[in-house]
Amino acid sequence: MATRKKLMARDIMSTKGVQCVGEHESLLDASRMMRDLKVGCLPICGDDKRLKGVITDRDIVVRCVAEDRKASEVRAGELAGALHWVDAEADATEALETMERHQIKRLPVIDVRNGHRLCGMITEADLAKNLTDEQIAEFASRVYATAG
Repeated sequence: MATRKKLMARDIMSTKGVQCVGEHESLLDASRMMRDLKVGCLPICGDDKRLKGVITDRDIVVRCVAEDRKASEVRAGELAGALHWVDAEADATEALETMERHQIKRLPVIDVRNGHRLCGMITEADLAKNLTDEQIAEFASRVYATAG
């Protein structure tokens, strides 16, 4: 019986949408990038090309549009919240646990060996393609759980 190769974060991440929006770019720019890349989330990178945060289409709606702010005047870096990421060489289980613990649906993957550079994102779709039904069910119950 063949042994199954242990999955690493690098093995399950997608590289689509790994293009960063600059922390000084506007939310209008970010929303256009999302449209063009057909993604709902973008990493925010600083002038040093390092990850500063993540912005979602929901962030733009809730924290900009709903507050009657102009998307052309709000900088992406203003919406960069707590930053969670996983090393590309980490076990896929570690990535899953990080997403569950912080109740996040997208997780940046950093190549620690290559200057701490962003190399991909793990999304719910990536999990669905690579994990067992039991792991997916556990993920959903933890990430979508609401506080009583």
